Amino acid sequence: MRSNWFKFSPPQILVLGFAAIILFGSFLLMLPISSVTGQTLPWIDAFFTATSATCVTGLVVVDTGTYFSTFGQVVIMLLIQVGGLGFMTMATLFSLVFKRKISLKDRLLLQEAMNQNTMEGIVRLIRKVLLYSLIIESGAALVFAIRWAFDMPLGRAIYYGIFHGVSMFNNAGFDLFGEYRSLTQYVNDPIVNFVAMFLIVSGGIGFIVLSDLIEFRSRRKFSLHTKVVLSMTGALIVIGAVVIFVFEFTNPRTLEPLGWGGKFWASFFQSVTPRTAGANTLDIGALRQATQFFIIILMFIGASPSSTGGGIKTTTFTILVGAVISMIRGRSDLVLFRYRLAQERIFKAVTITMLALFLVIAVAMVLSTTEDASFLSILFETTSAFSTVGLTMGLTGKLTVLGKILISFTMFAGRLGPLTLAYALGPKKGKELYRHPEGKMIIG
Repeated sequence: MRSNWFKFSPPQILVLGFAAIILFGSFLLMLPISSVTGQTLPWIDAFFTATSATCVTGLVVVDTGTYFSTFGQVVIMLLIQVGGLGFMTMATLFSLVFKRKISLKDRLLLQEAMNQNTMEGIVRLIRKVLLYSLIIESGAALVFAIRWAFDMPLGRAIYYGIFHGVSMFNNAGFDLFGEYRSLTQYVNDPIVNFVAMFLIVSGGIGFIVLSDLIEFRSRRKFSLHTKVVLSMTGALIVIGAVVIFVFEFTNPRTLEPLGWGGKFWASFFQSVTPRTAGANTLDIGALRQATQFFIIILMFIGASPSSTGGGIKTTTFTILVGAVISMIRGRSDLVLFRYRLAQERIFKAVTITMLALFLVIAVAMVLSTTEDASFLSILFETTSAFSTVGLTMGLTGKLTVLGKILISFTMFAGRLGPLTLAYALGPKKGKELYRHPEGKMIIG
């Protein structure tokens, strides 16, 4: 059995591993003990929920806070934790606890799962991932619990703090407030807004960047990756907040009724959450179409590599923008922060973006024939699923069976990444031993 397992490539093992977790989670959510009423959740709804949790998306077809029992909610929280950190990270945790040796195959899997270029220091990185996650989630859970203790019994406040700490840090977007409200009742609350945004950004910038930030005192230097991630993440959040503030300022269903403080927090929160978090403090369906389309763009870009988020990633978007600017300026090299990037990085960024575009467009076209909704709503839902965001304009609960299957597949592909999925379905071939003659072609 072990020899057969070793025949699979790392991308194939990741695909099979996530699929196994989703199927097991679906089985647990179908149990009568998982629902408040003791009813059995239909298989397609259990499968959709398990996929959404494992792929840290947050799209739901049944209300998490009112339908599921405490057992069901804990199952969802564990699926979020395993899916956010990666099942290989969790497996490594057990190996470290029981002092088992991390094999070469395991290190290759970890390298693939964490999107690293080398195996060097991979186990040390996993230790940091586990430690940082525990500290950040625990700290946020404590603050949430103290804040919500003013609104609910202490025991419930602690439970809510833990659940939402895990959900927000892993960019999942699941909530327990019921009636699909998410955090809309806390749109003016600075504590809930700040802690939630801190969790979303911390989980979305990636563990490599977190490590660089924490160790900056000793190193006094950031890597190129960290500089790109921080600068692009900051730019997207600020630009997004300004655009949302301007577009929604006079919207009577969103920002207009709020005071200046509420407008500030709501604009920034709706700009941060497309980092693939899925929580919201404004009714997404009530936003103007221009704002909704702008959020689609933010969702498609998504979070950063080696993080709990999805999308094409901020680094990919930076490379694309940089390549365009370099071409316009007539430069042959792409230079970021005085470092020249290899052409291989540019080709990979273009490949990831084109595969993502193809997937989103194809799924949206099929859904436009199976679902009774506007195309903007369908495109929003599809992009949200691919980028594992979890925001919706209200379509999720109305999906047909085929629609649920398609969105589930899109969430799965988005969590693993289109390139990893492509490698799993068609493994990379060996290095070519020859080059074809160069050809000329007119472009533009």
